[in-house]
Amino acid sequence: MKNTIKGRVLKNRRTKELVPNLKPGDIALIAHEDLDEIAANSLIEAKVKAVINVKRSSTGKYPNPGPLNLLEKGIAIIECVNDEIWDTVDDGDEISIIGGTIYNSSGGHLTQGKLLNLQGVKAALKKAKENFNPQLEKFIKNTIEYAKSELEVIFKEIDLSHIQTAFKGKHCLIVVRGQKYKEDLQALRSYIREMKPVLIGVDGGADALLENGLKPNLIIGDMDSVSDKALKCGAEIVVHAYRNGKAPGIDRMKNLGISNYKVLPTFGTSEDVAMLVAYEKGAELIVAVGTHSNVIDFLEKGRQGMSSTFLVRLKIGSILMDARGVNQLYKQKFKLKYFAAMVMAALIPLFIVFIISPPAFQFVRLLYLRLRLILQV
Repeated sequence: MKNTIKGRVLKNRRTKELVPNLKPGDIALIAHEDLDEIAANSLIEAKVKAVINVKRSSTGKYPNPGPLNLLEKGIAIIECVNDEIWDTVDDGDEISIIGGTIYNSSGGHLTQGKLLNLQGVKAALKKAKENFNPQLEKFIKNTIEYAKSELEVIFKEIDLSHIQTAFKGKHCLIVVRGQKYKEDLQALRSYIREMKPVLIGVDGGADALLENGLKPNLIIGDMDSVSDKALKCGAEIVVHAYRNGKAPGIDRMKNLGISNYKVLPTFGTSEDVAMLVAYEKGAELIVAVGTHSNVIDFLEKGRQGMSSTFLVRLKIGSILMDARGVNQLYKQKFKLKYFAAMVMAALIPLFIVFIISPPAFQFVRLLYLRLRLILQV
């Protein structure tokens, strides 16, 4: 007998805009082709019951682990690539899912989808890995081609005189909401306390800093995934404009009534811009958390090459330290023998004090006699 999944449905074609509105037990209706790992993990953290996707969750272009992550956490995925369900449900509607069939609260049939299973998703992931070489070759060619046109730009000095945050001689921590950013940020807490680096949040990275009790000094990005709260936290704001002058983030600033922002038109991704700002402003060391640095990262973001990232990292060179996966470097498991050794080490000096100190010795002796009286030994 097939299980029935019931819940409130919320929809948005941009998964990252949907997640903040989800509550535990909701059903997420998305339009996310090649569901990436970061989006999948955000849905897992939102504790959704199921995900209905009107796009193919895995096209086979590259090995995206998002669907596998969801299924392994017990979250059902139903693909309805005909898209007809999108206009038949509204936010807040109660729906039921039995197998791949979706019903409204009255039991009326809405649409028939495909319920993904663990075996099928694993097989598709394996096949995508085997067929990845052509995609990789195309990606590398695109990277080289774009690099030729951007090579001259990367070595031109950028006018940053309007940015007030001081970097000269300081460390800088750049936070992007990428893979394992939460774990890596936690692992760097002692470093942050000791070195007090300049904190840059790249779009939603500003929220990651706030979630850890840290206030960003600077927020850089196109402002599509950062919260209103972060934008109003008092950090200096730099809106990343594209080389053609288009800056979607400006409308967001105007709608929020924020006027003290700067605009920086330059090539590349917002995290590339953050690194260039820190470098050009004289940072002594740049530590990057959650940044996108490999082919899968960029394909998940829908990019066909990584020329700007390659060139920026080439330019800033040895002062960049990528903290990605730093939390995996050392994970010490608790061992009872270590705890026992610590207790013994603490008791030895106390024992010596009691032996050589007559008052302490008499105190212990009186305590011993009192215990014997109480216990009638």
